[in-house]
Amino acid sequence: MSTGGSVLVVILVLAVIGLPMAIKIVKQYEKGVLFRLGRLRGTREPGLRIIVPVVDVLKKVSLRIVTMPIQSQGIITRDNVSVDVSAVAYYRVVDAVKSVIAIENVRAAIDQIAQTTLRKVVGQHTLDEILAETDRINVDIRENLDVTTAAWGAEVTLVELKDIQLPDGMKRAMARQAEAEREKRAKIINAEGEHLAAAALGEASDIMMAHPLALQLRNLQSLVELGVDKNTTVVFPAPLMSTIGELGSFLAREAAAAAKHAPEA
Repeated sequence: MSTGGSVLVVILVLAVIGLPMAIKIVKQYEKGVLFRLGRLRGTREPGLRIIVPVVDVLKKVSLRIVTMPIQSQGIITRDNVSVDVSAVAYYRVVDAVKSVIAIENVRAAIDQIAQTTLRKVVGQHTLDEILAETDRINVDIRENLDVTTAAWGAEVTLVELKDIQLPDGMKRAMARQAEAEREKRAKIINAEGEHLAAAALGEASDIMMAHPLALQLRNLQSLVELGVDKNTTVVFPAPLMSTIGELGSFLAREAAAAAKHAPEA
């Protein structure tokens, strides 16, 4: 085999080996960062890209939103209550070049800074604020993270507190507090009802004093209510004081009549 033929064979072998290394496919949700001999040569958009084997290195960076759980952190609140808080963060790369050059591992870095930011922000609030104002705390955590991650080419889009674990003693204390609060509300409602009922009864008594027949109609209504259960007892309601007076007059008349007709000794 001639020298020219040997060279041709070597070239063909190198082409077969180098062609797969030279062809790169950047997916739609990715962006390529090209380095040539270690120096940045810019970015490559999605599609089929040709690079120089060995000389060029194309690093692909995903631009999709990443879900990153933030593991539970033991935190002391501003009112000295120990709680365990876990959360979840969502971030995405907005600058592919910065995410490759400025930081070694952007996901690990955001994970660590998210844990420390969670402890710092939640520790500035009381327990009641943590339970009642989670939306504001979520925004505070996200804004604090964005200040740091912007230099890494990443943007935190959302942070949500996922779970808040309280000590058992605090749970019992909160249960007693809620029970006492409900008892207080029940007593207030009962007192307001008594007040309204007393006012209504006072108005009703004034009406009955002005209209005696109204009392008789009420008595008849009471008889109807008593007769619903087929009761054999007959009740004659009457004003108590007037009944006692009439009974006294009746007894006096009977006593006078008996004395009048009594035989003289």
